[in-house]
Amino acid sequence: MKFRARHLLVIGLCSATFASSAAPLPRSLRDTGLYVPGSITEVRRENLPFSPQYPLWSDGATKRRWLYIPPGRYIDASKPGAWEFPPGTRLWKEFAHGKPIETRYIERLEDGTWRFAAYVWNEQGTDAVLAPAGGIAALPAPTAPNGRYAIPGEADCRACHEGAAVPVLGVTALQLSPARDPLAPKREDEADLPALVARGWLRNLPPALLEDPPRIAASSPIERTALGYLHGNCGHCHNSDDAAPPVDLVLSHGAGGAASAQEVLRSLIGARSRYRAPGLAADAPLIEPGRPEASVLVARMRSRNPQMQMPPLGTQVTDAAALDVIERWIVQLKPHRKESR
Repeated sequence: MKFRARHLLVIGLCSATFASSAAPLPRSLRDTGLYVPGSITEVRRENLPFSPQYPLWSDGATKRRWLYIPPGRYIDASKPGAWEFPPGTRLWKEFAHGKPIETRYIERLEDGTWRFAAYVWNEQGTDAVLAPAGGIAALPAPTAPNGRYAIPGEADCRACHEGAAVPVLGVTALQLSPARDPLAPKREDEADLPALVARGWLRNLPPALLEDPPRIAASSPIERTALGYLHGNCGHCHNSDDAAPPVDLVLSHGAGGAASAQEVLRSLIGARSRYRAPGLAADAPLIEPGRPEASVLVARMRSRNPQMQMPPLGTQVTDAAALDVIERWIVQLKPHRKESR
């Protein structure tokens, strides 16, 4: 991956507004605390690897993630759907297409605000430098789909992360539940809820969530996977939180209980869409049971027209495997009375 000269000349911050006393973001990823001193490959032992069971689709990129909680501090899980992360929390997510291309960084500052950064790897994999605040729309990347890769800007970071109750999307009771979806792989060294509790990083979690780990309530395995995909890819915007868009659509599952699943299904099945998808009837529903070809949800997931595609950010390539799951789920659904939404 080669940088254009102008990219190196406009290196800047991709951060949330923060107190003037906060130290500037490091110019190199090696100085963010992810790696042992002097290394750009060996991860510090205190940074815990994890993998959400329903990750965001990123055009087929392989991803690695790490979490750090400062000594003496912990995540307060008193509210299962809105964990409180302490100042000093840091998270990293590495994106690779054969080799690392980008590592994103999130940090909670001492004043409680969050800041975001993107670090772009050089072709040799010997360093990753801070990206411009506005991102890079089409970074040359021969191993990525279409030979290019988009680095998000600050506004893009906020658009996804600030739509949910908490800006950390992959570290939740549902995403790290040990009752993992069978279709969601996980490496042995990656943390889950019991591991966070045992480490002392997660406290005040309701005991019931350890005794009966959260999972999406579904009528079949394929429905569980389909609803999980929508949760992980769409729920950070389409939810019942105050910051959610003014659309009567809920795809977030909270801690994964039956009530959450029923709310999601009610907002999806048979509900008429306000968006008129090309080729579909004006009153086409989000999901037409038994007919994925007549469902607006499928049309918007398949499209990569910027005015139509869903999710609207972070992807240039359709997720064919997810579409297959969603379509097979819709085929098996029973007819449902249409409602106006």
